[in-house]
Amino acid sequence: MLSTTVLLATLLYAGVGLAIFVLGFWLWDRLTPVDLWGEICKNQNVALGNLAAGVAIAIAIIIGSAIHG
Repeated sequence: MLSTTVLLATLLYAGVGLAIFVLGFWLWDRLTPVDLWGEICKNQNVALGNLAAGVAIAIAIIIGSAIHG
């Protein structure tokens, strides 16, 4: 059975992880010299889309490892 404390801690860690992920991806987007979303959506740059997906996965792995300990 799942206790209230464990549920709240899980939701807290998920929220903190999600906030850090969004901040990290936004920062990476701002530091790149091109308009990422314009290139991916309008110009259909598949290579840049794959790179963005790889960066998102890498950030998520780093955050998950940091939270898990």
